[in-house]
Amino acid sequence: MQPIVMMLVMFGIFYFILIRPQVRKQKEHTAMLAKLGKGDEVITRGGVIGKITGVSEDNVLVLELQEKVRVRVPRAYVEGKWTGQVTAAKAA
Repeated sequence: MQPIVMMLVMFGIFYFILIRPQVRKQKEHTAMLAKLGKGDEVITRGGVIGKITGVSEDNVLVLELQEKVRVRVPRAYVEGKWTGQVTAAKAA
């Protein structure tokens, strides 16, 4: 009986330390992606920084990297909004 209780306690610890924060972070990222719109400045997972100039219905964003230089990027490849500086959490 005691080994089963210990396994349940260990699972509970793993859940609250590893699984729950990751799920919360993923929900926040999904909500941020849903709110992205024209005019937002974003950074992609590849490190490309651009301003959103268009949004298509099939989850593709048009980023303007420079004047008259535009690329199409899937919405899922956006890491976050660009504020001009790297946050401490991203740097670590």
